[in-house]
Amino acid sequence: MYNLIKNFFEEHYLCTKYAKQCSLVVEVKTSVIQGSGLGPASYLVTASDLHPVTGGNWIFKYADDTYLVVPAANLGTQCEEITNIKKWAADNNLRLNRAKSKEILFIDGGGRGKPTQPLPPPCLDIERVTTLRVLCVIVNDRLTATDHVDNLLQACSKLLYAVLVLLNHGVPLTSLHDVFRATEYSHCQIDVLALDLEGVHDVKLHHPSSSVATSNQ
Repeated sequence: MYNLIKNFFEEHYLCTKYAKQCSLVVEVKTSVIQGSGLGPASYLVTASDLHPVTGGNWIFKYADDTYLVVPAANLGTQCEEITNIKKWAADNNLRLNRAKSKEILFIDGGGRGKPTQPLPPPCLDIERVTTLRVLCVIVNDRLTATDHVDNLLQACSKLLYAVLVLLNHGVPLTSLHDVFRATEYSHCQIDVLALDLEGVHDVKLHHPSSSVATSNQ
């Protein structure tokens, strides 16, 4: 087992092929190996010593994704936390990819959708967004399921159009049912379980842009 794990982490190379042209082959000495069982697990082991600087802040790790949660009581500590994560990454031969890092603020608008206090300035050069995909679920700054349901409906509409095209080309109905069950139907079931929302079926049938419910977080 030791030799297997050792061999897994050694001699990884990468090249890019485009338009019948191939780039030079380079050795990859960092990053988390995607599509493997050891890659995400090795990151969790490596990140076991990554902790927030300020008490009350949280760092959640899933596979190669890391989520920093700063409550309103610790407003102003997020930049210090990002600096700590950046230093930790450098110490572990990794690099914080700020281009892929996003910041989202969950605002208490008093039911009117407007902030009750001035928003803090963006943290360093990390982009601030209003929606964020967290473990395949789209979360917005209002903590509603609207954006996620809208995205799911759009994906279903595109698939239904593709199924209709296949039907017009003579694909048997049994095969079309298998395609739908293997793609969007199972996807919808997973999303409903992940959101754990009541009334999501009514939203799909009546009004895609309605606010369904708030998150438990």
